[in-house]
Amino acid sequence: MPDHAFRHHPELKSRIEDPETSFFRDFDLEEVDKVMLANGFDLDYRHPDAVREALRRDMLAERPAGDLWVFAYGSLMWNPALIFEEVRRAHTPDYQRSFCIWDDGGRGSKETPGLMGALDVGTGCTGFAFRIAEDRIEDETYHLCKRELIMDAYLARFIPLETAQGRITALTFVANHDCDVIVSDLSLDEQARMIAQASGFLGTSREYLESMAAHLAEFGISDPYVEDLLTRMRR
Repeated sequence: MPDHAFRHHPELKSRIEDPETSFFRDFDLEEVDKVMLANGFDLDYRHPDAVREALRRDMLAERPAGDLWVFAYGSLMWNPALIFEEVRRAHTPDYQRSFCIWDDGGRGSKETPGLMGALDVGTGCTGFAFRIAEDRIEDETYHLCKRELIMDAYLARFIPLETAQGRITALTFVANHDCDVIVSDLSLDEQARMIAQASGFLGTSREYLESMAAHLAEFGISDPYVEDLLTRMRR
């Protein structure tokens, strides 16, 4: 990525993975399907390609004119797999990180389900906003939606963000409470117990939470919810 993309935060240049080398840039959903089938899952785990493309089109119809901002709050922060022109530290006061996606597959199992992260209504979240040039929106949102809209756990939404350089509106992906994998009624201790025990064919929920906490610390971002959840999980 060019140096100018990191002009507000030059320290991030070595901490954000080059999109050209990211697995998520060009991963093949048919190969993912093979892995899911081999692990006992049906192919209805994800949206058909045509449905995902229709969701992407609906999303783009609602976007503001000009370049596109994308708000990252989880692994997109350090591995966006997007070609961007600018990155800013950004904050939403209306949402927070939440481990509310029931996972009985990748990092959990039927016997020991885990939890994965989402963005849900809450008390605030600091992350990164990436600006995609208008002439790259078509290509970049194709890659982005293949990753974020693979299933119906997320909804694409445009939300206001505060940055040191001014207020912006950005695309992000929030928890879809009409989807049965979203569980929002678990206590912190229940979340911590599930994450501590869960393991699946992609690894453990513990590794996922620890990775998120470590990256947030590296970026100098304090998230009391993530920090509290990590402490409870390690008890």
